[in-house]
Amino acid sequence: MQMSYAIRCAFYQLLLAALMLVAMLQLLYLSLLSGMHGQDEQDQYFEFFPPSPRSVDQVKAQLRTALASGGVLDASGDYRVYRGLLKTTMDPNDVILATHASVDNLLHLSGLLERWEGPLSVSVFAATKEEAQLATVLTYALSSHCPDMRARVAMHLVCPSRYEAAVPDPREPGEFALLRSCQEVFDKLARVAQPGVNYALGTNVSYPNNLLRNLAREGANYALVIDVDMVPSEGLWRSLREMLDQSKQWAGTALVVPAFEIRRARRMPTNKNELLQLYQVGEVRPFYYGLCTPCQAPTNYSRWVNLPEETLLRPSYVVPWQDPWEPFYVAGGKVPTFDERFRQYGFNRISQACELHVAGFDFEVLNEGFLVHKGFKEALKFHPQKEAENQHNKILYRQFKQELKAKYPDSPRHC
Repeated sequence: MQMSYAIRCAFYQLLLAALMLVAMLQLLYLSLLSGMHGQDEQDQYFEFFPPSPRSVDQVKAQLRTALASGGVLDASGDYRVYRGLLKTTMDPNDVILATHASVDNLLHLSGLLERWEGPLSVSVFAATKEEAQLATVLTYALSSHCPDMRARVAMHLVCPSRYEAAVPDPREPGEFALLRSCQEVFDKLARVAQPGVNYALGTNVSYPNNLLRNLAREGANYALVIDVDMVPSEGLWRSLREMLDQSKQWAGTALVVPAFEIRRARRMPTNKNELLQLYQVGEVRPFYYGLCTPCQAPTNYSRWVNLPEETLLRPSYVVPWQDPWEPFYVAGGKVPTFDERFRQYGFNRISQACELHVAGFDFEVLNEGFLVHKGFKEALKFHPQKEAENQHNKILYRQFKQELKAKYPDSPRHC
């Protein structure tokens, strides 16, 4: 009996020693890995030892740190920017979905999390001090109850420079204090929010859409920049990753994702077959069809809908850029930033597409993936009180095109 007990003790001691040895070897390998420059070695390691998801406490600490910094002013001095309220770890070769929203429109984030399996980056604009406080409380609640938010979402906050966002006090009773699940947070937001057009804020503060886009795209290699009330086709992130991983030939190419809009957003199409069925009966139409047909017409929707069905995502045809085309696209490398002088509505995306063209990028339309905007965009509902700012942006766009000639003196292209 004593001999058996001694053998068991020796066995457990040996097992413990083996586990400690494995742990020490793993730490040693990590230490050596940190000094290596080879991305292949790092990829192989994390394939077998993936990083642990960040804890709720770590995410909350990041939120407090970002808010306590007081933010930084943008180039104009009109806005205060808080980077990294939430952060996400991202493969440098990944494709990030970058978007922007007013606080009320954050409820669309739930649908994006369901459709886009990869990393997301969201820039939130709070037009008032009260909205800034709501944004921080909401971020706190989402980081507490939504594992996908902690794992995959980067969030940034922008507000007018005269305001500062405060760290939410968890001891204060509030609308989000008693929530216990991710769905409860989004349900509560749906009840208190008043979603609408991002720039129809009902205040005298201009919505800084291009500042928000640049902030959301910051640090990414490949990015798809969309409006928050759009939904990508199912599996688009995975298909893009597979296509980009198989070839490095897409440098200098803007891979266009055709955009549509749906009359009723109760059920969004998941694949091209479902989209075409709705397209044929008039429930889905090209994006901006009733508002600015030339802004999307070069996509050549009639050609796209008649492409033969394929299983793999790939570029199907080249489209020369022409004014005023403003496609949604995936591109990597030295992609020009959005000009932050454009605010509110008008010419903010066209200007960036124009510079992309002048900088030498080609546009190729993808065969299977797509985006769908929730609801038809109608001219009569389209923010008429902001016509003066639209005219200002029209004048700025003419100036912008002249500036591109000086910025790219050797380019044979122009807008």
